[in-house]
Amino acid sequence: MPRASTSTGVELEYEAFGDDGAPAMVLIMGFAQQLVAWDPAFCSLLAARGFRVVRFDNRDVGKSTHLAHAGVPDFFRAMQGDRAAAPYGIEEMADDLDALVVALGVPAAHLVGVSMGGFIVQEAAIRHPGRVLSMASIMSSTGNRAVGHSSPEALAMIFAPAPTERSALLEHALAIGRVIGSPKYRDEARSRVRAAEAWDRDHDAAGVARQAAAIVTQRNRTEDLGKLRLPTVVVHGEVDPLIAPSGGEATAAAVPGARYVLVPGMAHDLPEALWPVLVDAIVDNARRAGA
Repeated sequence: MPRASTSTGVELEYEAFGDDGAPAMVLIMGFAQQLVAWDPAFCSLLAARGFRVVRFDNRDVGKSTHLAHAGVPDFFRAMQGDRAAAPYGIEEMADDLDALVVALGVPAAHLVGVSMGGFIVQEAAIRHPGRVLSMASIMSSTGNRAVGHSSPEALAMIFAPAPTERSALLEHALAIGRVIGSPKYRDEARSRVRAAEAWDRDHDAAGVARQAAAIVTQRNRTEDLGKLRLPTVVVHGEVDPLIAPSGGEATAAAVPGARYVLVPGMAHDLPEALWPVLVDAIVDNARRAGA
């Protein structure tokens, strides 16, 4: 797969679907997730609607650069809001995304972010507004600690130390899915295949810890989101236990003109049965940029 270089020496592994000459749409995945978490069939659905769809590994996961020299962050200090405890922040991850858009050879792209990816997309739109054609923030929030709360069970499961042996890790991934996934649409066979693929590509617990530190030290973006002027859709699952719908509601309220889509039966995942709803929301929003 191709790689994009940033000014800080981070290289991002990515893969593209669709016509090279079509408008670029970059998909940004959430915490600890690799590009394989974007199902190729989902990417192809978006590409079939007239976009060059790009999925990539964020820093510290998958085949992108791992900042091993930064070690394991002091998570207790990070949880107390000490930004110095995090080797990097959501801002640096947003700058990575900007560098990827540049590497694609296009002046700007449509950005679609899920969970932590939503944090990154929002920050990218704030820091690099000229590089963003439209923004889709899915199952995400603004960084305001007063909204988007997690259930205790979901929070404990996400931040629990992951097993270091392959079969145990696959069972752990399935257990996470049972807690945060959409109950009505659970597909454990698909989840197991995806978890195995991710393990075989990369399993760096320290890298995941550094991403976690970036999440817990993120800033409240609400005021800056209010300055954005670009087509925005905010999508949230009605039964999301990891980031409550109030996070999506706050995001939509913050961005002028944003459209809010609350999806019944959806939790903190992207079930295939709901792809038509998600694809329509993303594409309809991107078309607003063309209009």
